[in-house]
Amino acid sequence: MTHAIRFHRTGGPEVLVWEPVEVARPGPGQVRLRHTAVGLNFIDVYHRTGLYPAALPAILGQEAAGVVEEVGEGVADLKPGDRVAYASPPIGAYAEARLMPADRVVRLPDGISDIQAAGMMLKGMTAQYLLRRTYRVQPGDAILIHAAAGGVGLIACQWANALGATVIGTVGSDDKAALARSHGCHHPIVYTREDFQKKVLEITGGKKLPAVYDSVGKDTFLKSLDCLRPMGMLVLFGQSSGTVPSFDPSLLARKGSLFLTRPGLMDYNARREDLVACADELFEVVLKGQVKIEINQTYPLRDAARAHADLEARKTTGSTVLTVG
Repeated sequence: MTHAIRFHRTGGPEVLVWEPVEVARPGPGQVRLRHTAVGLNFIDVYHRTGLYPAALPAILGQEAAGVVEEVGEGVADLKPGDRVAYASPPIGAYAEARLMPADRVVRLPDGISDIQAAGMMLKGMTAQYLLRRTYRVQPGDAILIHAAAGGVGLIACQWANALGATVIGTVGSDDKAALARSHGCHHPIVYTREDFQKKVLEITGGKKLPAVYDSVGKDTFLKSLDCLRPMGMLVLFGQSSGTVPSFDPSLLARKGSLFLTRPGLMDYNARREDLVACADELFEVVLKGQVKIEINQTYPLRDAARAHADLEARKTTGSTVLTVG
């Protein structure tokens, strides 16, 4: 019998339960996957708490790696035995096996392990679209990355460094500052004791920044705007501290004709060709060693509730993977 982590009501980590589930044979355009590793992401918390509603009961997760067990009618580019990974809806990755739309799944190249893939697909493809498509980082740019010691942050710092940018990052402790620095963050700022907006002005000699990447939201939003030079871009791609309060858009004009975007990976990779190109660029920088994937925590899948508690308590760094089997 296949098992999965499900939740029947929204709430804290305690709502996650390990239960038997049925997995059907794949229909047209689908593949059945046997998971080996599942990625843990903050969006899973949003689904669990109901911030992002899901039809209940539901299985969390939209990132995993594994092996194709069976393909449905019309699937030509995948076959049983292929090593694959994905980071895409529909949710349901916290399971030993599942069905997935075949066009959302990509093959894994040799040299990238299943655990690496499960810890890098969502975070790594997020870093790809942020740095290469939302605001395309150029050599010589100075940028700010909030939560620089987090899963996306560590990947983005390395990648931006490889692109020739000066990387400034916010972190919550000296240990996390050291971790971020070792991953390409030239100027880690411990936000618990330093005003990051003042430090950005100091680091840039008052010139400010062309782009700020902000996954924190409410607690950082206004000061992030104040870090931008005229016509700079605030890329708000998360809200770990809560949603940003409503504001008058003329604020952007008063602060220098600023740009604000709230992008999402699923929109950037909605087309199959964009998904494959995004994944291929991620695989390339990892295989070249320009980006190292740090799997700093692993938990058995059945212990997902403990993993969620640690994530929300900010006890984790880098990527966290739930192992299957």
